[in-house]
Amino acid sequence: MTLRNVFRLLALTAVLAIAPAKAQQLTLEQLTSGTFSPKTIAGVHPLNDGERYSQLSPDARQIIARSFKTGEQTDVLFDCANTKGDARLNRIDGYIMSPNEQTILIQTETKHIYRHSFTAVYYIYTVRNRTLERLSDGGPQEVPAFSKDGTMVAFVRDNNLFLVKLLFGNAESQVTKDGEYNKVINGKPDWVNEEEFSFSRAFDFNADGTMLAWIRYDESAVSEYSFPLYRGAAPARDEFATYPGSYAYKYPMAGETNATVTVHSYDIKSHRIQQMKLPLDKDGYVPRIRFTNDPERLLVLTQNRHQDRLDIYAANPRSTECKLIVRDQVDKYVTEEPYRNLQLFDGGFVLMSERSGYNHLYLYDLNGTLKRQITTGNFVVKAFYGYNPATGDCFFGANEEGPLYQAVYRADAKGNITKLSQQRGTNSATFSKTFKYYLNVYSNITTPPVTTLNDAKGKVLTTLEDNSSLKSKVDGLKLGKPEFFTFKTGEGVELNGYMVKPADFSASKKYPVVMYQYSGPGSQQVLDSWWTGNMGGCLYEHFLAQQGFICVCVDGRGTGGRGAAFEKQTYLNLGNLESKDQVETALYLASLPYIDKDRIGIWGWSYGGFNTLMSLTEGRGVFAAGVAVAPVTNYRFYDSVYTERYMRTPKENPTGYDRNPMSRAAQLHGALLICHGTADDNVHLRNTAELTEAFVQADKPFMELIYTNRNHNISGGKTRLHLYRSITNWFQEKMR
Repeated sequence: MTLRNVFRLLALTAVLAIAPAKAQQLTLEQLTSGTFSPKTIAGVHPLNDGERYSQLSPDARQIIARSFKTGEQTDVLFDCANTKGDARLNRIDGYIMSPNEQTILIQTETKHIYRHSFTAVYYIYTVRNRTLERLSDGGPQEVPAFSKDGTMVAFVRDNNLFLVKLLFGNAESQVTKDGEYNKVINGKPDWVNEEEFSFSRAFDFNADGTMLAWIRYDESAVSEYSFPLYRGAAPARDEFATYPGSYAYKYPMAGETNATVTVHSYDIKSHRIQQMKLPLDKDGYVPRIRFTNDPERLLVLTQNRHQDRLDIYAANPRSTECKLIVRDQVDKYVTEEPYRNLQLFDGGFVLMSERSGYNHLYLYDLNGTLKRQITTGNFVVKAFYGYNPATGDCFFGANEEGPLYQAVYRADAKGNITKLSQQRGTNSATFSKTFKYYLNVYSNITTPPVTTLNDAKGKVLTTLEDNSSLKSKVDGLKLGKPEFFTFKTGEGVELNGYMVKPADFSASKKYPVVMYQYSGPGSQQVLDSWWTGNMGGCLYEHFLAQQGFICVCVDGRGTGGRGAAFEKQTYLNLGNLESKDQVETALYLASLPYIDKDRIGIWGWSYGGFNTLMSLTEGRGVFAAGVAVAPVTNYRFYDSVYTERYMRTPKENPTGYDRNPMSRAAQLHGALLICHGTADDNVHLRNTAELTEAFVQADKPFMELIYTNRNHNISGGKTRLHLYRSITNWFQEKMR
């Protein structure tokens, strides 16, 4: 080798040494195994001193107290390795702090039932002497709660309420005795109330610990739904190895009989049980009960079956008398936000309402007198963080900057609004008890969650987690950048969307498109948030882009963030405008020079699966392929509370119900794949079974994937990997 060639080799070696490594490619194995899951701060609970918060340690062995100002650890409130008593724990699943913070309920052996409900074995931990002892020896418990003075714990077991008095040697007594599976439930909601009113505990202690109140559900007359259970795998159900088993529960479908709901009180000293004289419609709902700081005043929130009226009653748990103090009647329907965000304080409460056309906050005293409207304007309040009665300040999250964003705000007693969060994107907050500090979680479509501690003016005091390692990992991939866009449909409706292009996108090429959507009432998929996209970070969309697809998502009419008028256009007519808007999206995309109009696909899950089917049968035939995962196929098959909120009953609205994928089966256009779990307690497999029969009789081709023993989430073992690989392969095969 000549000297000249040696210099050439050395130069080439140097260039190779500094050349960037080839960018890695996303894999479905990574996406479905949590490789790109962001770190979060779990189990945060603001402490009474206003200066600290508690949280579960990453190894789930300790409960740590940290400073709201610095984030530094100030104390260990619980440690599995440092307890007294016979109980020994290796890790915990969660905890509940008593109001006086002297006692902690330690949650272990958690077994989930439905979306919100679970059983667990709880332990009583006394902070002062580090004693750990079982809450009850009678079996696992549900939804335990402390009395306001921390001396008692109530819980539900086997559909009955129980009471444990900590000052009397943890003496346990049974409050109700009529609870029975699939007949009567005390203190926790039945399936449909849990699922559609988003709660799991339906009892409360009064302020001085002398009374308990609870909601009782008599579901004896509700029709039962059952589905088979097989041995399966991951986990295997060996008890069904020879013959299949089954699961049966009460599930009221649209227009059918609901559980009869009543509210009761229990005098802890006299053991007297009474029923509140609540003027509730026979088929009405009680989505929440809450005791105020007045021991004789229980707030009972009720709704009529049409759900266009929210009433708040002040009930006396001793006299059983109920007085209507607030009636909020709005056009079409009341959303979940008022009772999900209801907060009480000494002397009053704050209520959300869409009465102005946008979701805003209203301040009431305990007599139901409206003191003032806290927020106004053409924007939506999306979260309520708290009210400080000492200053009149109210803290909330809203999209005042536009439908794609959420910031943290303070409204003072005069109505002046100040933005506290620093960065544009999506922000959410947890405030200290004194509102002196707050924990902020910020993200945008390209930035994983950043958790900071902030002062009351929004100044960042310290960063707890910036997910820099995840950011670096994602930045090391060869990805395009998501782009937000708006367009007008042929009907003149302006819609918001985002688009993910391949990293090596060329405007001179023609690309196939995969559209993803959910489209359900009040939902939003197009947000400047890390959780945008099917898997967060638009990572599944980026994966498809690496396979040569452009990915698009558009929020059509009926979705949230733009006020009641935009959201409630779909009332009594689910699937009609939503599917038209997805078809209009496809037509808009087809007009772009870099889109192949003959290779546009669409998919979605749950309501998104329903609207995928509605879009494929809309009639204009713009889609080459579609995938519907766990879809509703006829709203006569879905539950009463959700469906009737938007559709009323089938008897009242037969035309609306008749417009569904089954009735439009003959109009199916494009290659269709349907995926469903056999143990889906939410959207039953029956939906897919009836639809596929309609397709068979209409002589329409389709493919079907059934997942053994999987619920609406379709996960467990390698199930998610198989599902997403099947979705990907379907679009690759049908649109190449």
